[in-house]
Amino acid sequence: MQRIKFDLGELQAFVVTAEKSSFRLAADALFLSAPALSRRVERLESALGVRLLERTTRSVELTAVGQEFLHEARSALAGLDLAVQRVNDQVHLRRGRVTVACIPSVASHVLPRVLRAFAVAQPEVQVHVMDESARQVLDAVMQGAADFGLSFTGSQESALRFEALTRERYVLAMPRSHRWAKRKEIAWADLAGQRLVSVSRDSANRLLLDQATADLADPPVAWYECNHVAGALALVEGGLGLAVLPQLALPPEHSVVCGVPLIDPDLWRTLGLLQRRDRILGPAAEALRQRVLQLHATA
Repeated sequence: MQRIKFDLGELQAFVVTAEKSSFRLAADALFLSAPALSRRVERLESALGVRLLERTTRSVELTAVGQEFLHEARSALAGLDLAVQRVNDQVHLRRGRVTVACIPSVASHVLPRVLRAFAVAQPEVQVHVMDESARQVLDAVMQGAADFGLSFTGSQESALRFEALTRERYVLAMPRSHRWAKRKEIAWADLAGQRLVSVSRDSANRLLLDQATADLADPPVAWYECNHVAGALALVEGGLGLAVLPQLALPPEHSVVCGVPLIDPDLWRTLGLLQRRDRILGPAAEALRQRVLQLHATA
């Protein structure tokens, strides 16, 4: 591709002169002297190696090449104006698109409140939510598919910045009619021999559960397995068993299921905001990130 050897001012000078068919009128419109305008057009013609305008003492007319080039020049200027307007819109948050990767429990119980407030402040910004497993959230942020992520893993990744938002403990989820539902706490040892509803072995939550019960003489059995916490909660709701779940997955207003804190040991996880250290967020993504941080700071 041949390198462009003229600038925007020269292109604009040609278009305005062609449209007004007068160097004087074009110079007035561009706040230039007539000689300065003429020099700009001449530099453009020299760069292209062709005459675009025919000058007479009374008028200015387009050559055949100039007529064809005028169409392309107008399109180029219009496209540039549109690009500048789009950037300006994003800078002032009049439009844009943000992609957030998060674990399903965050998508269900954290993001709605954040996005409601964000939508009021920036109604023209679109948000794409990737609700996936913790591993997939981490990958989406690392690979740049998401602007930032919300998860409880990633703090050990040197390429990521992990900003802690909140801590949540693990609870034993059960139907409110269960005989343990009135307890204030339940020891892990009490789970010996129980048939549990669990997430799959690919889940970070399952790893924590297996570590916490590894020393029990009669460890609980994962009788039912689901890929996601939401599925395990649904099975508990259906009366098929108990499940060890992070508190965030179980809203306190749930009508059927309650959660009792597990102790000896207490088990917690930290929810954080993940962002690549080498990536500067765009205005819309940064505005949403700040909204997440602000709402958790006041929660």
